[in-house]
Amino acid sequence: MAVLNRAWYEWEQHVPLLRASGVSEEYVQHILHLPPKETGPLKQEQYAVVLLCTDCMTLDVNVPEHVSQNLKRIFSDREIVEITATIAAYNCVSRFLVALDVGERNGQNPVVEQLPERE
Repeated sequence: MAVLNRAWYEWEQHVPLLRASGVSEEYVQHILHLPPKETGPLKQEQYAVVLLCTDCMTLDVNVPEHVSQNLKRIFSDREIVEITATIAAYNCVSRFLVALDVGERNGQNPVVEQLPERE
């Protein structure tokens, strides 16, 4: 939601947490540049369905039935509630930060680190 809401301060604060939790740099860049409601060639289905749910909640509020069914197939009821609450809370945070221009990042692009060259 930070990308969709252009909350670059929030993005920059959370990307190190993604990396520290083992999310690959390739996936971080994938999230940053992916068109809304597309998951692209994600290998982990759980990431793809959470990303799609995030996009739906952020852009439309509603979660379509096919997305809900995929969540139910992969996650427990408790996990779905936690995922939904997290998406909702961070949507609130990102909108708050953008409205107040926290970090003075409005109108700017995210800081994108250069990936090392592959050998």
